[in-house]
Amino acid sequence: MARNKGKMSREEAGRLGGQATSRNHGKEFYQEIGQKGGEATSRNHDREFYQEIGQKGGEATSEKHDKKFYREIGRKGGAARSGNNK
Repeated sequence: MARNKGKMSREEAGRLGGQATSRNHGKEFYQEIGQKGGEATSRNHDREFYQEIGQKGGEATSEKHDKKFYREIGRKGGAARSGNNK
C-alpha cells in the first residue's frame, strides 16, 4: 500500500471504494449504470468517434495477443451464440 505521510493514494482509495461498492451492489446495479453511461456517451459522440476508439482498442489488443488468443475467444463466442457453452 502506497502511503504518503499517512494519506491514501488515489489508486488505493479508488480500489477500496470499488471493493466497497461491489460488496453493496449486485449485477443489476452495474448493468444499470453501464447502460446509463452508454446512453449518455452515445448522445455526445458520432459514429466516427466509435470507429476510432474501436480501431485503437483493436490495435492495442493485437499487440498483446497472438493467434491462439483470437481462436479461443472466437470459439467461445461461437459456442455462446449457438447455445453450446463449453
